Order: sequence, then structure tokens, then C-alpha cells
Amino acid sequence: MTQPPPPPPNQPPQGGGFGPPPEQPQQQPEEPQQPVPGEGGPDLAKSPEPGYGYPQTPPAPQGAPATPPNPSAPPTPPSGAPQPGYGYPQTPPAQPGYGYPGQQPAGGYGQPQPGGYGQPQQPGPYGQQPNPYGQPAGPGYGYPHATVPMQPQPGAGGPGGGRKINTQVAIIVSAVVAIALIIGGGIWYAGSSGGKDDDKNTTASSSGGSGGEGEKSGEGGTSAEGGKEKAPSDPGAKVLFQVPAPAVPKDLNSVVVSGSWLTDKVYAKSGIAEITGYDPEKGGKLWTLPLGGPVCAATEHVTDDNKTVVVHQPDMPTKAKRHHGCSEVALVDLDTGKKVWSKQGKTGDQPISFGNVTISGETVAAGSTSGGVAWDLTGKQLWSPKATDTCYDAGYGGGPKLVAVRKCGTYDARELHIQNVDPKTGKVISEYKMAKGIEYAGIVSTDPLVVSADVGDSAGDGSGISDFFSIDNKTGKLRTRISAPGDQYGARCDNITKVEHCTGLAVGNDRLYIATEEHEGSGESYSRTNEIVVFDLATGKQTGQRADAGEGYTITPLRMDGGNVLAYKRPPYDKGGQIVSIDGGSFKQTTLLENPATEAVRDVETSMLPEYAELRYGQGRLYMSQVYASELSAGDEKDYLAVAFGTSG
Repeated sequence: MTQPPPPPPNQPPQGGGFGPPPEQPQQQPEEPQQPVPGEGGPDLAKSPEPGYGYPQTPPAPQGAPATPPNPSAPPTPPSGAPQPGYGYPQTPPAQPGYGYPGQQPAGGYGQPQPGGYGQPQQPGPYGQQPNPYGQPAGPGYGYPHATVPMQPQPGAGGPGGGRKINTQVAIIVSAVVAIALIIGGGIWYAGSSGGKDDDKNTTASSSGGSGGEGEKSGEGGTSAEGGKEKAPSDPGAKVLFQVPAPAVPKDLNSVVVSGSWLTDKVYAKSGIAEITGYDPEKGGKLWTLPLGGPVCAATEHVTDDNKTVVVHQPDMPTKAKRHHGCSEVALVDLDTGKKVWSKQGKTGDQPISFGNVTISGETVAAGSTSGGVAWDLTGKQLWSPKATDTCYDAGYGGGPKLVAVRKCGTYDARELHIQNVDPKTGKVISEYKMAKGIEYAGIVSTDPLVVSADVGDSAGDGSGISDFFSIDNKTGKLRTRISAPGDQYGARCDNITKVEHCTGLAVGNDRLYIATEEHEGSGESYSRTNEIVVFDLATGKQTGQRADAGEGYTITPLRMDGGNVLAYKRPPYDKGGQIVSIDGGSFKQTTLLENPATEAVRDVETSMLPEYAELRYGQGRLYMSQVYASELSAGDEKDYLAVAFGTSG
């Protein structure tokens, strides 16, 4: 998994911005501030077609917040330290010339090699790809500390400092031992789930992509329930509206603005210490909800009556005090823009600083290194850390089920418990104990239950993923383990702080849909491309289905739509991005939306790619937004907080 850049501090588009949207009717609510034509760049509708030549790769964002030091984390290995293959020492293959395809492994793309689990693996089908951004992985999406210089991404080695394993032999031994300890045993607890499954929430990914001209009908496909998103008569889209980037307070380099939600009535987006609801088609402001300080974490889950939850700081950062802790948990009504309630969790007299928050059924749950706290939708506290606890809930995954990542033991002897809990009482229904030594795990999906981890620090690319674990959430037993080498697959999970934030994948139909790494295309234009491949969560094997991005496009899963996969396609230099629906059975691609191909639009679109931005799609409209706001660059270029595209029908 090529390491994506950290979420950018609202990097300005190359070549200028674009102008205001069409005029709004007088009866519309307050409009968002629009760029002035002639100052922010050419109007989108009048933007000239791109000139000859390829665009430059979007610049790697600078100034993103750093992950704070973790005193329990191991030190990082010396630069250039070799990374062992999963569970077995590997001899690094000779590197071919730039972009030259590697050998295709026997058994198909990403299939296990002969010799079974733990044996040496062949290089990916396209060889090890260089990091196109040339930067260390950034902090978790939405992490609040915004003024410390970038530190190396901890990956699975822990934030700050280096790993404790400083030699190749030690790394190999560590990986082998970790694998040997992986077992499929689970613990069964009597009781039943207190929540009703939400069929709408069948994915844990907030980013995605798809594209390409070819359509694949994969072998092994099964009939799947169709989705709600239908193809329009004309997928060609136009810019509906754009929201200018907010002004960052003086003395602050960047501020977190993570969180965006789409309902049938509103598109809501976090700003600097506020959330604003916009008319989803015309962009007029419907409401603005002030917050005490910047957002720290947000969930993408929304209740049936359109409520969601965020964690924010109680006050605005200043030069004297850069951070006030992420202690405020707020339930927000997206229909009205009102704060239903705001709560704090405490250990003794001290407020807890939360790093993760989610919703499952009628329960809001927030996790931290001090433990987890839960409330119902009326604000009644359901549970909180106890003084006698020797373990703590580091974070939760929500949606159809509520799953806790519970940490026990010290770093040197860490044991993670993946617990399916009753959202009303906190009672453990089932539990899976991961191998000792795995420090971090992410919840990819709660139903079916899928967990990501970097076992033995073997991913080697800061993605947080070397393996996926498919777990029976009724019994706690391991169904199967899926190896996902970093040089073959393009997904990424923030297992350290956000727990349920992943990009480059989706889960549904009891399958894992995952983007492959980029590789050289087949044409003569030296373009890059990739695919989406599918793993069966019962067997761990590939189904044979594959969705090709197409020449010059790269494709990333966005979310499930019933039994179909919605994906976003990053475009080549002369095209606009696309949203496609991939049939869960035939794997046939249908284009639902295609953005304009003008240079001004592409500059803005490529500054909000799914690896480090938020994408929401529904009812023929695509919303792309930043997760950081930064000081505007000098000059006439404009930054945008969000941009909306839509088809005519």
C-alpha cells in the first residue's frame, strides 16, 4: 500500500480556483461566501480546456498536525531498515526499472503462494511501487494538534521515536513469533445483541473511487441486492456550488475541519469550531452550529432520524495554549442544526480527552487511552471507566453493531480484545483475542466483523495494514485471515487513534472489496492504473471478480449501495473524475457521474482525493471536502473547503 500523504492543510489548487455557482433564487437561505470572479480564477463554466501535457502530481500537503509522542511506543528503525514479509524473512527482490510490471504471482493477483501460510511470498504483480508523495504517513484523520512539525508516521511501531527492534534478525524473529501466536480461538458470552442491525451501514470506508472504460464480469460472482443509486440519462456533471476555505486564526498553521454528512435534506460540513448545513443542490446556508473549539473526531454514521456526533475542543487554540483537549462530545441534529446535548467523560475530576467517537443504534460511544464512555441519545450515561479497570476501551466501531477495541497489558506484552458489546448495557457478547504484541487494530466493519492490523510491523508503508481478520461476531471465533501485503494493496487504516477510519476498501455481501496498488498502464502514455479485487470473508480467498480502473484512472471503493459497490475514479490529465456503481454479482461498472474536464475543476478535484479528504455521494451528487484548513497561500489562488458536483437527472 503506497503511503498516501497526510491530510493536507487545504492545499491551494494549481492554476487558480474557479468562480461562483449560478445565481441563487431570492427565496434561498443565506448563501456561502463565493469567490469573486476575476480574483479567485476563471468561472468553472468558462474555464478553458487543459493545454497539452500532463498535470503535475498534486503537491504533498505541508503543515499537517503531528502525532504526539507516545512514551510507550518503540523506537523507529534506522532509515532503510529492511521489512520482513508477513511471517517469514524475505530477500528483497531486485527492483526493475521505473514502472516496469513485476511478475504475476501464481494463482492470481494477491493469492497465497504455494507452501501455505507463513511461507515466503513472491513480489506483487506489479513489483514494489515507489511512494509518489515522498512523505511519511501523516497523523490520523482529524487529529487535533495542528501546530507541531510533522513527525514520522508511527505505523504499527507507535508514535514518536523509533522501533525497539533495530536489527534485521530481531525484526524477523518478532514477525515469526507474532504469526505463530495468531489463533482462531474465541470466547463466547451468553446474551444477545441489544441493537437492531442497520442494513444501511455495511461499510467502514469513507473514501472511494472507480473508473475505466472496460467492464469486468468476474467469475465467482453471485446475485446481490441492487442499490438505490441509479444511473442518470446523462452522467455529465456540473459544479453545483463551492465553499471557500475559512480564514485560519492568527498564529495557527492549520485547524482540523473533519466531518461531513449527507442526508436527504442537507449537506453538512465542519468548519473552524462550527458545523454548517447547506442546501444539498444550491449550496445556500440552512444553519450554522457554533462549537467551543475545533473538531477533533467525527463519525460518518448517522441515525435514522439524522443525528450524528462529534468530539471537539472546549476552547479555541491560541499561541499561548495550542490545545485544550478533546473533551466535548456533542450530539447534533442535522435536520435542524441544533446541539441535542454536549457531554464530558471524566476519570476522577479530570475530563477525558477522546480520540474516537461513533454511533450504533441509540448509543454514542467514545474511546480513549483513559477508557471508553457511552451515552444514549437522550444523554444518559450508560458506562464509563472504573477505577479497578486493568484494561481500557481504546476505541469503538459503530453502525449495525457496536465493537470495542479493548487494550490490556503493557506495550511489551500488549493484548487486544475485539469485543462485540450490547450497545444498551455494554455487556460483552463475544470476544476475540488477538496475538500478543499487536499494539493497534482498526474496525473495518462491525457486521460482518472485520478487523485490520499490522502484524509484526510487516506492512512497511505506514498503511496500518498487513492483514485483515474476519471474525464471527456471535461466537468471537476467527473465520479467516486475509494477508494484504503493502506492496500489492492500496488500502489504509488509522488503527492508532480513529479506530474505524479506513480508505481504499469497502465491506458488504460478506466480502472485502479492496483497491490494489497503482501500477504501470498498458498504453503508450506512461499512465498509472489499478483495480478493485474481492476477498470472500468466509474463506479468505479471492472470488475472481475484478473491476479495472481503466487506462489513466485509479479506482478506490467508496461505500456499499445495497449489494453494489460505489467507487471513485481519479482521472487522467484530460478527464474528469467519475463515480461508478459496480454490480455485486456481475461486477459490471455503470457510470453514475462524471465531473467536468476543465483544468480549473481538475485542479480543485485533485486537491481533494480520497486518500486525504472526505467524499460523500448520493442522489446524483458528489461532495468533496478537506479535513484541514490552513493559512491561505499568497497570491490570487483560492482554497476551497468543499465543492459539490451534480448531474442534471
